Amino acid sequence: MTYEYCFAALRQAGAGRAAGPLLLVILVLALGLPYAGAGLQPSPPGRHGAAARPQPSATLRTRRTFYLEAQRGLDPRTGRAPADVATETQLLMEAVQRAVAAAGLQMDELVSVTVISTDANLDGDFDAAFNGYFQGRGPARTFVAADALAGGAHFELVGSALRAPRLQP
Repeated sequence: MTYEYCFAALRQAGAGRAAGPLLLVILVLALGLPYAGAGLQPSPPGRHGAAARPQPSATLRTRRTFYLEAQRGLDPRTGRAPADVATETQLLMEAVQRAVAAAGLQMDELVSVTVISTDANLDGDFDAAFNGYFQGRGPARTFVAADALAGGAHFELVGSALRAPRLQP
């Protein structure tokens, strides 16, 4: 599908010229064109020691950008979320920390995370554990509500990190 085709479809739908640049930005981000040929490296599913994690998605990494797959704080023995929200949050953040370290990054290189929760009132409990994993102010964070999450989890976290340029001596 070409951009011209998409723009023609927008014009026919009455979206006008103002939607053209916005559509281009959306398509570029969705298709990942800025990273074409940048060495995307999918990680094998389940590589982070989570036998109880059935999701088939892979973590992607470009030269400087790391896209963190959905992480949940599930008990590795049961594959279910612990009853205690604090324990679940700790397991979740440990899983995030392992995934980030496996990519050769540090937690402070996370630039954006989205936390999906089954109870928006738990954001304070989540923040108490979340903030302790960062030296600085931490990444930009969005907290959204969902009806249910796999494994009975209260939280799921996805995010992206940007490797800081390393100075050469």
